[in-house]
Amino acid sequence: MKPASWCWLSSAVLAAFSLLVAGNNETEEIKDERARDACPVRLESRGKCEEGGECPYQVSLPPLTIQLPRQFSRIEEVFKEVQNLKEMVNALKKSCQDCKLQADDSRAPGRNGQLSPSPGSLEEADDNRVQELESEVNKLSSDLKNAKEEIDLLQGRLEKLNLLNMNNIESYVDSKVANLTSVVNSLDGKCSSKCPIQEEIQSRPVQHLIYKDCSDYHTIGKRSSEIYRVTPDPKNSSFEVFCDMETMGGGWTVLQARLDGSTNFTRMWRDYKVGFGNLRREFWLGNDKIHLLTKSKDMILRIDLEDFNGVKLYALYDQFYVANEFLRYRLHVGNYNGTAGDALHFSKHYNHDLKFFTTPDRDNDRYPSGNCGLYYSSGWWFDACLSANLNGKYYHQKYRGVRNGIFWGTWPGISEAQPYGYKSSFKEVKMMIRPKHFKP
Repeated sequence: MKPASWCWLSSAVLAAFSLLVAGNNETEEIKDERARDACPVRLESRGKCEEGGECPYQVSLPPLTIQLPRQFSRIEEVFKEVQNLKEMVNALKKSCQDCKLQADDSRAPGRNGQLSPSPGSLEEADDNRVQELESEVNKLSSDLKNAKEEIDLLQGRLEKLNLLNMNNIESYVDSKVANLTSVVNSLDGKCSSKCPIQEEIQSRPVQHLIYKDCSDYHTIGKRSSEIYRVTPDPKNSSFEVFCDMETMGGGWTVLQARLDGSTNFTRMWRDYKVGFGNLRREFWLGNDKIHLLTKSKDMILRIDLEDFNGVKLYALYDQFYVANEFLRYRLHVGNYNGTAGDALHFSKHYNHDLKFFTTPDRDNDRYPSGNCGLYYSSGWWFDACLSANLNGKYYHQKYRGVRNGIFWGTWPGISEAQPYGYKSSFKEVKMMIRPKHFKP
């Protein structure tokens, strides 16, 4: 017989024997030493049975390994979920306790021994507050309406006094500037006339340390039409200019030249401010430089024009001044003389004198419905809009459409052109200045 079978047989015998002994309430011990040695199962008696039915017998079994079903593996997960549920229950208990404490606090007497207001009284207080706010809003609206009526009344009074009429203000400023310019020129003329040695100084070459314009180079004997460096204002840097030493005795500082259309004159404010182009071909010297040149001395302006038929005419103005950028480069021209006609003082509505400089991106003209610089593709001292524009587009022949080319409104035959017909263009244009009291 196998040992395992013998072990289980011994166990069964011992179990039956223990039952027999228990029936008799006797205490005995197994004497079968051989069975004890073959199998570690033992039955021991520890005393008499108690009244509750439990007998003091102990069964000692060997260690056993039992294969359990697969479903038993989820017992551990179940234990974890039970633990989580316990924690959640504890947290809910704590929250309930906190809520209860807060409720008790809200029902506790206040500082004055009174209970906190009930929800009904809170809603009533909120309604009262809303009514107060509505009342304040209505009052402010009424005050605002009254203030608006007062403003409208004051504005009407101001309009009656013409204080808001910008045209009147501008005309007033223009007249004051013109008067000041006239006074300064008059004083300068008196000073020049009272200097007996002025002609002697100009009659002989003098070596200048600073050459303010081309006339100073002419004075020291320069007779070549060339590029020279001038310093009209010692506080500012010097710059190069082209000097015409041939026309009408020479000494002219050229401000602008149009020859062949090689330079685009449809430029913005910045370009007209600093200047652009080639001094030997086509260029605009720059409004800042023109201001410094006309500020240093009392200047005259000469404009030479030539059309594609070979007709050459000129316009001469006995005074020419351009203000600084703060004053938007306001133009001032004096009396006219010449053969091309006075296009700068064409009429009351087209008068370029005392006008601000305008470019496609900076509207300073007097035209209320748009920008003349943008419409005519250039920078110029537009009125509303023009009777002259020497910075217009360069056309190599007659053109149609908008009169955005080089234009001089008093040119012979130009008024006979049809509005929608061909417009005349110019072959060459030149603007140049020199001191009023210069003698070649």
